[in-house]
Formats: sequence, C-alpha cells, structure tokens
Amino acid sequence: MSKLEDAKAILNALQVPAKQQNSICCYVLLAMANVVENMSWQQSTNGWIRIHDVIAFTDENYNITYAENSRETIRKQAMHHFRNAAFIEDNGKATNSPNYRYRLTDEMLALLQSFGTNTWEDNLTEFQRAHDSLIELYASKRALRKMPVQINGENLTFSPGKHNELQKAIIEEFAPRFAPNSECLYVGDTIEKDLVKNVDKLRNLGFEITLHDKMPDVVLYSEDKDWIYFIESVTSVGPMEPKRIKEIEDMTASVTAGKVYVTAFLDFKTFKKFSEDLAWETEAWIADMPDHMIHLNGDKFLGPRR
Repeated sequence: MSKLEDAKAILNALQVPAKQQNSICCYVLLAMANVVENMSWQQSTNGWIRIHDVIAFTDENYNITYAENSRETIRKQAMHHFRNAAFIEDNGKATNSPNYRYRLTDEMLALLQSFGTNTWEDNLTEFQRAHDSLIELYASKRALRKMPVQINGENLTFSPGKHNELQKAIIEEFAPRFAPNSECLYVGDTIEKDLVKNVDKLRNLGFEITLHDKMPDVVLYSEDKDWIYFIESVTSVGPMEPKRIKEIEDMTASVTAGKVYVTAFLDFKTFKKFSEDLAWETEAWIADMPDHMIHLNGDKFLGPRR
C-alpha cells in the first residue's frame, strides 16, 4: 500500500470519524510522523512542527500543494481533532505565536512505530484501552497552562501567551483602578475568539458588532459614569493609533456614552517602542506600573474624547 493508504488505515483502525480520515488528515499524520514513501513506519519521529511545515512536507514529499491560506482548514479539520484525541499535543505557546508547534504524543508515536509489525494489533488494543485516560492526561496538561481569570464574577481561563497575560492584567489590575464597577462587555482569547461577548448590551449602547479582528481587545462599560472603555492589549502590534481610532469611531458612530481609548502594555520597553504611534487624547497603561496612567494630552486627565 502507499503511505497515504497506510495513514487512512491507521485512522480507520483508531475509529476516528469519517471526516478525519480524509486526505488532509492523512497527510497531516504523515507529516507529524515525518514518514515518506519508501520509509517504514518504524522510522517515525515526533519532532515539533508548525502547520506551515506540514504544507511544505506534503509539497516536497507527496507533490500535494496546499496554499498558505489553507492553514486554518488544516487546523480545524486535523490538528484540532487530533489534539483532542491525544494523537498530538501542542507546546503551550499562544496559537498566534510564531513559536507555536505540534508533535505526536509519545504514546501515538509508539503506536505508529509498530504499524506493519507483529505487535501492531496488540499495541492498537492497548492504545484504545488507555485512550480515555490519555485524552484526560493531555487535556489536563493544557488546562494547567491556562490562566484563570474572573470576569464579571464568572471564573474563566485564558489560553497561555503574552497577549492573554496582558488581557488578564487589564481585567484584574486596570479595571479596578481606572474603571471601577465596570462590566466587561467583550474580551477575546487567542483560541476561543469571543470569550466574553455581551451582544445585547453592546447593541443597546449603539455598538455595531463586527468581525472579531475589528473589535478592540477589551471593551469595558461603566454605568456610573456612562463611559465605554476601548482597550487594546499590545505586545507586538495594534496600538491606539489615529487609523485605529477611526475604525472604532466608525463602528461606534451611534454610541452616545463617553468613549475612552486605552493602549495597554506589559512593560515600559514595549510602550517606548510604540509611543510615537499613539493617538492624542488616548491613554497608555503599563502593567508593570499598574497604579499609573499616561495621558496623551495636557489639558485634561482620563476621560472621553471630545
């Protein structure tokens, strides 16, 4: 059989849903194991790789070309399901990090290395017997890496990564100091895009709900002051520069509440990197110095733009 047929036979033996036995998933399995034609499965490895590496692998070794914009399809059809099934694990980096990687779990690697040998059937039975506990084990590893955060009195978790670390600081450190008694109406997550999204309240305030990538990272509302805080969590891109202000103003043309624009940074070094890009009449907050605010205008302190 061809290696593609082998991969399909392996996934079928593991009783994965039919959708996860398609060619994309088979090529992902081959790439994860670094197995090409004329190699035995006993030569499988489990080095850390990116989805980009999967695309390069199939192109170079199987003459199958997937466009770079197919990464999300590969993530949804294969990576997500394989990870949930404990076939692969990730390295705990934020999903939007250039250092985010996947690899076969040690248990899956051992199983693949036995394919085509006299021990395959016994190993398959043992893997299936232990499958539920493996799923629980790797799910627990992911959960341990998550960051607990309390939002609007509810216990939630952020995925690991600097961006979410800063969002956690915004919720837990910025809000009590500079937006007391405020409600979080929106905050995203690098994996669960709309972790909190109070559509009804946003619309009642006049906010036009748009695509996730157009939303500010955090939206807080203070009913006491009738202020709405638009906060960008900046670790590498996306400060409150004039163009970004215009985008949010267009989305909130019907909002009558006072609008406060804040760019949040983890440290002063990152603030300095973006300081020349920040728009006037906005605020800058640095998590390392949580009690202080930098106001980009001398005629007033924290408050809505005119």
